[in-house]
Amino acid sequence: MNLEFWRNYVDEIEATPVDALLAKATAPVRNALTRALEKKELTPEEGLLLYTSDGDDLRATVKCADIARAEDVGNEVTYVVNRNINFTNICFVGCQFCGFKRQRWESDAYDHSDETIVAKVADAVARGATEVCMQGGINPDMPPFKYRDLLDAMKRAFPQIHIHAFSPMEIMYGAKRVRMDYPEYIAMLRDHGLGSIPGTAAEILDDGVREILSHKKVDVAAWVEIITTAHSLGVPTTSTVMYGHVETPHHVVNHLDLLRTIQKETHGFTEFVPLRFIHQNTVLYRKGLVSPVERGTLDFQMYAFSRLFLRGQIDNLQTSWVKCGIDLAALTLKAGCNDFSGTLMEESITAQAGGDAGEFVPVDLFEEKAREMGRVAVERTTLYKKLYGRKAPNGARPIASPPLAADHHASGGSGCS
Repeated sequence: MNLEFWRNYVDEIEATPVDALLAKATAPVRNALTRALEKKELTPEEGLLLYTSDGDDLRATVKCADIARAEDVGNEVTYVVNRNINFTNICFVGCQFCGFKRQRWESDAYDHSDETIVAKVADAVARGATEVCMQGGINPDMPPFKYRDLLDAMKRAFPQIHIHAFSPMEIMYGAKRVRMDYPEYIAMLRDHGLGSIPGTAAEILDDGVREILSHKKVDVAAWVEIITTAHSLGVPTTSTVMYGHVETPHHVVNHLDLLRTIQKETHGFTEFVPLRFIHQNTVLYRKGLVSPVERGTLDFQMYAFSRLFLRGQIDNLQTSWVKCGIDLAALTLKAGCNDFSGTLMEESITAQAGGDAGEFVPVDLFEEKAREMGRVAVERTTLYKKLYGRKAPNGARPIASPPLAADHHASGGSGCS
């Protein structure tokens, strides 16, 4: 990827009046963008035009997305100081896009003990975190009430921490293990400290695509049921899409249309997070089922289209530095994004798939990159309350490294006692 090209690209778009860019766009794209700027809901057909735009059409789409972002959420760039905890990499699901999962007999399989996880939370709190984000593999040897008991352990030690945890796939598996229906199970987790749910395991909400990606994964109907149930119980979620693999543009547009429909009914999505597919260490790539998509054009298409297509329903559009790299992610702040994601502090899933963006971004770097884009960075909570004037200790760099309790690795019983 030629980063200097994309810097010049967004600077040129920013400096050009919107009318001049619209005048160069094709008539169908110009009409769709005009409707978007008027805050009219785009049809899936118009969304497809924007998502597949290139040349002058894409320049106009990026410009209009930036205008819509400024009108809808202002010029502040938000971020959250959080720690990501992947508590086990043992998983039987076998997703074709995953380089993270391990079988329990593999030498690098792990299943962290509750003590280890609480120590990680302690370190995160010492570094200024207001949130821990937790997801893991689907471990067949997991104790039935593992998720509930883990929430209890964290909340006993740190009652103030927001726990953003357990994807719909984990919810489905956990509920089945204890023979509870989704409302009962999610309410139990909420009452034991679950603050919000990641809208991951979505990938592409099309069962044909999902059969290719992972035939054991939660299907579309179950994903929607779990998400809408959470919303009805007062548990907000994020929403996501994974792009750049076997899907078509139609699949992406239909996916966002479904998310938009859910949001109209529940108002439970806090944000939308497009996630670029990282291919290097995945079965899909080894089988030759996907071809690498260079960073740049597809990312700008995705972010700009998402801002305009979801306008009026999901205001917060999060860029993913862990997928795109910090510099490209900063540039997407001029293509509709208003949120810089979180500090993470550790990250395994993207890294194991071949990601090269690292596992941690200090708040100082968020602030620096926002300034480079002519914006101001502001820390937020998980639910988008802005924390003006707050400064995480030492820029959220490590200030404490408590000794971690010995982990239960697969060879030692995968955490069951």
